Amino acid sequence: MADLTSGQSFALTGGAVIQADGSQAVSDIIVGVDGRFVAVGPGLDTRSCGACVDITGMLVSPGFLDAHQHLDKTGVLRFTPNPSGTLQGAREAFAKYARTAGPDDIRERAMRTIKRCLSRGTTAIRSHVNVDKDAGFYGIETLAGVRHAVKDDITLQLVAFMTPHPGQDFDWLAENIDSAVALADAVGGTPAVSEDPPRYLDMLFTAAVKVGKPVDLHLDEHLKADVHLLDAALDRVERFGMQGRTVFSHVSVLSALPRTEFHRIAERLLALDVGVVTLPAANLYLQGRDAEMLPPRGLTRVAELYRAGINIATASDNIQDPFVPTGSGDMLEIARWTLLAGHLRGDELAAAHRMITTAPARLMGLGKDYGLVAGARADFIVTDCIDTDTLVAGGPDRTFVFSKGRLVSQSATDTFGLKEVA
Repeated sequence: MADLTSGQSFALTGGAVIQADGSQAVSDIIVGVDGRFVAVGPGLDTRSCGACVDITGMLVSPGFLDAHQHLDKTGVLRFTPNPSGTLQGAREAFAKYARTAGPDDIRERAMRTIKRCLSRGTTAIRSHVNVDKDAGFYGIETLAGVRHAVKDDITLQLVAFMTPHPGQDFDWLAENIDSAVALADAVGGTPAVSEDPPRYLDMLFTAAVKVGKPVDLHLDEHLKADVHLLDAALDRVERFGMQGRTVFSHVSVLSALPRTEFHRIAERLLALDVGVVTLPAANLYLQGRDAEMLPPRGLTRVAELYRAGINIATASDNIQDPFVPTGSGDMLEIARWTLLAGHLRGDELAAAHRMITTAPARLMGLGKDYGLVAGARADFIVTDCIDTDTLVAGGPDRTFVFSKGRLVSQSATDTFGLKEVA
């Protein structure tokens, strides 16, 4: 491919472009010097472009989105052993490490993961960042600086993750939440761990409404059907007027509820326009370790939520830390885990693609800034796959990643010179 790294205007012609509805159509693409799409459609006049590249036979996807990461925790696995492999064990391991993690350490680890994600086609990340007595403001302040530094390469959103611990001083959280939220793009927390969930939920929603920012909760990341907080959280979405501006991440407990109870909750999620993010890596790894027989998958009801029309995305969650010891930053890998562990069908590969593109774009509020449409930021991926199903099922052999109209990464699988046998 021609040199498209310098920010000049250019055109790509003849590629199969994945549309917002999941279909694909052969189209031309023109990108302006400002890094945004000028036009996307068939038969465009490309004569005024600085460069023109024929990509006939290649597939164009909007950039992949990772709607739930923890960049303050990423890459700390070797420093934070979690022998139990449980969620509480992971929390305790990171809380201990957070007391010593300084800005340089956080920045270096976060930048390493961001670069790996970008090279694999991720063009936007929403990261939850611990704010508590252990981590203080080191994470949120450092990552606010990173967000500014990488803005031309990747869109980074931060969630002020007001983290309760056993014995946590509510006064400290209440005194510091506004300062933390001022540095963030959204407000978050984990009510199931709080010693006073109603008070804690009110604190989070009040802080969000005060400054007009969305809420993104770690909600019911467990399988105890008798102690879920779904109704309590949904009541506050309605009371605080946060319809369409609230995300529930994990909601593992939905898979432990009787189906009739699940349907009741699903109807409320749909009516209040609450989005869901499933985190297959974390919930496969952390949940169900105490089961004597048939350990549960630990995920929420992925397939049923999707088929019910609820906006559901999938994401990495943690990458190489005590919560998830693996992770490469590859959202296609996460899409496959979601399809397999979430019991989507083989004819729903395109649904898994939507869960890493258009679905998280809505949850992250990217609006007109995202997608293969005129005016949007030109974040996209060109691959040698023949269609969306092929892209998700096995991935590409050749990949070109564009961010804000610049080619930022390209890769090709080495075939070792093998030739087809006649």
